[in-house]
Amino acid sequence: MSWQRVCAVDDVDEEELHEFEIGDITILVANAGGEFFAYPPFCPHQETPLSLGMIDGDTLTCIKHLWQWNMKTGDMRENAESPLLLYEVKVEDGAVLVNLEKELRYDYQ
Repeated sequence: MSWQRVCAVDDVDEEELHEFEIGDITILVANAGGEFFAYPPFCPHQETPLSLGMIDGDTLTCIKHLWQWNMKTGDMRENAESPLLLYEVKVEDGAVLVNLEKELRYDYQ
């Protein structure tokens, strides 16, 4: 499967989160200051959709219990008890591509 086109860069405005389907897989794409990131669509805590979350700089916050993560690394910040899985992302020719075979975090639970 390797690199898959998820969306155009214009599909996700700055400081926004959007879900996209790649076959039967849902991917959450975030645009933080023009830098793109991709995650599973749900908070690792209680399956709250992260698309309802908030971006503040390089911090992603889930709205249910205010768990926070570093968007670049998936590392835990305020209140989080589990890191966030993220996928390798690149931008080419105005498209956001995600490598679904290369998870950058393996301790997602």
